[in-house]
Amino acid sequence: MTRETSSDQGDPLARIADALEKLAGEAAPATDWNAAPAYVWDGHAARPVGAIDAPPLALLQGIDAQRDTVAANVVRIARGHAAHDMLLWGARGMGKSALVRASVVAAQAAVPGGLALVQVAADALPSLPRLFAQLREAGRNFLVYIDDLGFGEEDTAGPRHLRSWLEGGVEARPTNVRLAVTSNRRAIVPRHSREQDDPLNPRDAVDDTLALADRFGLSVGFHNCTQDDYLAIIAGYAREYGLEWSEPDALEWARRRGARSGRTAWHYVNELAGRAGRAI
Repeated sequence: MTRETSSDQGDPLARIADALEKLAGEAAPATDWNAAPAYVWDGHAARPVGAIDAPPLALLQGIDAQRDTVAANVVRIARGHAAHDMLLWGARGMGKSALVRASVVAAQAAVPGGLALVQVAADALPSLPRLFAQLREAGRNFLVYIDDLGFGEEDTAGPRHLRSWLEGGVEARPTNVRLAVTSNRRAIVPRHSREQDDPLNPRDAVDDTLALADRFGLSVGFHNCTQDDYLAIIAGYAREYGLEWSEPDALEWARRRGARSGRTAWHYVNELAGRAGRAI
């Protein structure tokens, strides 16, 4: 009787191991880093993306110098030539994120199979060394993209790690990987943090935070949209999609929203298409 009960229960260690396997779930399958034009990294695994949603580069009006600089650098990355990590900073809604995506699409057309985009959420930054280890062995070039990055005043580890990954640290990004970061501020950290970190030596605190921006080979600024730029952006989209519009109506749209930007222009173009019963 006792032997049967013991036999039914089995080995306690085996039962514990079985329970742990069930809790852990199935291991994520290995990522094929040569199968897709883009991926989303969540800190643990990558999800392939079949197509990158981006406007044609020519439609990004009002940021001509920024567009040419970023697009040329991304083509270098795709070709495996010397290229820079990029910080795109400045005014909201002026096309920083769209420019990154559009530049990758253009580079992929110029160098088929040469480049993939890997988008990383800001809260997945601690997992970058694990991502880098996979990309290092992938036999392809990658642009790791971190959108709308900002660090709070309590976060001191984040900026230090990012500086290390950009340059000089033992976990620095591989040679086939470059970083593209967008932020609303060049120094990335909050303004009040820069102004009062260290009452004994505030200059050192400012230098330390600005040192992060200085690690990027390209630091590209995006500034508030002038009225002429705003109208030029709308004109470009309207030509592309065959939409009729008027300057007074476009300016009134911006006035009601209290802002002129590439994003406001795109919202207006979307409104035009809706009025015309069109999809874009």
